Amino acid sequence: MDNLSPEKSISLFHSLNELEDHSLVEEIQHYLQCDNLNQRKLSSSQWSAVVFVLLTSEQSLDVFDLQKYRRSDEVLLKLKPVVAASRSAQLASCHLTKKSCAGLSLVLGSESSCLRELDLSGNKLGDSGVKLLSAGLENPQCKLKTLWLKYCDVTDEGCATLASALTSNPSHLIKLDLSGNKLRNSGVLKLFAGLVKSQCTLEILRLCDCDVTDKGCAALTSALTSNSSHLRELNLMGNNLGDSGVKWLSAGLQKPHCKLETLWLKHCDVTHEGCAALASALKLNPSHLRKLNLTENLVGDSGIKQLSLGLENPHCKLESLWLKHCDITDKGCAALVSALGLNLSHLRMLDLSRNKLGDSGVKLLSDMLKDTRCKIKSLG
Repeated sequence: MDNLSPEKSISLFHSLNELEDHSLVEEIQHYLQCDNLNQRKLSSSQWSAVVFVLLTSEQSLDVFDLQKYRRSDEVLLKLKPVVAASRSAQLASCHLTKKSCAGLSLVLGSESSCLRELDLSGNKLGDSGVKLLSAGLENPQCKLKTLWLKYCDVTDEGCATLASALTSNPSHLIKLDLSGNKLRNSGVLKLFAGLVKSQCTLEILRLCDCDVTDKGCAALTSALTSNSSHLRELNLMGNNLGDSGVKWLSAGLQKPHCKLETLWLKHCDVTHEGCAALASALKLNPSHLRKLNLTENLVGDSGIKQLSLGLENPHCKLESLWLKHCDITDKGCAALVSALGLNLSHLRMLDLSRNKLGDSGVKLLSDMLKDTRCKIKSLG
């Protein structure tokens, strides 16, 4: 039986099942109930039996997690029919290579595939692996909505193939995470070329720790301001953007076509100059920005005073603001509370933890919370 293809093996199990020969299936069911299944080495026929049992089980195949089995290309390819029948495939840190990408590309391009979420983070796929995946993403039958490729050794070459996939017609991909890859500005430029195309439906893009600088932000501005852009959330955490990069982003936020609602700029070397640029964007009518994270930047009191000029404006609709570990003292806190006193109707969450606030700053915040107009539910 080990010489049979997986498809023929599964067909044989169906026949045996109809003849009420359940011996191998019962053996596999016992395996599946064991806690150490990921340490067992099964034969090809046994893996085919695993596929049969999982596909014919009454239990939901909503999420497939390769961590429960043996983490390798070989095992994933044997379990490919189960992946295709699942809504979500969790394959992070499973020692996968481009070999798995070839099989997954076929799954993505299958008309019968149920796969909508795919997490391949922490695998050494490289650009060649991403190129194989992109071929599946470009297939008209592909319905994938979420793709995680964190720390997968992707460079600017992989970004080019992804950009092509993002502009395929139709593209269903809504969420893409490329954090932890050395994309650099050259990769970001190629990726953003896809974001401006009308076929691109991407709404959430995460590029944390991708070696992006202010030059990359300049390219992003054109993507943000495109009238066909669907982007709603952008995470640039851990990139050396500096104030010049934030100024580029703020220029994009001020354009009428920009619909960005969430912007993560944690640990991006932002100072009071960048805060001044962001304040200008917050004062616009309409301002779509609802969540802003400036944690671990050298904002200081001067930066918070600049930002407050935007927060006090009635056009500002910000609901969540993170200013953790930003070197803010009681003076900065006073400016912030004063600004929020003029526009308290929208903010729901404020994080000022790990700053240099004294008793007077804490009292100002406490008094603000007592204001009947204050809508803040979470204060850190």
